[in-house]
Amino acid sequence: MSDASERFFDELSRRGREPTLVGVTGEVRFDIVDGKRTRHWLVTIDGGDIAVSRRKGRADCTMRAEVELFDRLASGEDNAMAATLRGALICSGEVDLLLAVQKLFPGPDRAERTPG
Repeated sequence: MSDASERFFDELSRRGREPTLVGVTGEVRFDIVDGKRTRHWLVTIDGGDIAVSRRKGRADCTMRAEVELFDRLASGEDNAMAATLRGALICSGEVDLLLAVQKLFPGPDRAERTPG
């Protein structure tokens, strides 16, 4: 697993409560593929409270991505919805959770969005 992916989940586990997810409840499992190995992260959201584990348990929504794509999502270089629409991020289960969870990923730097 890459450093960017590890940092993303470590930071997410330290947040504890995410104000943008108040009212959201569910479990999202991220299956991150790195060659022949797949690593699993389970993110539990309970009214905005976030818990992260390395379990491969049942989830309401599952997202599967190659590690390179996940690194881009974790660093704000790519967008989860756009990746899903082009088939690079495979989402199954409650798609509403994808819409909520994409708020956890950073966006592009403000400088990149400002016209030059």
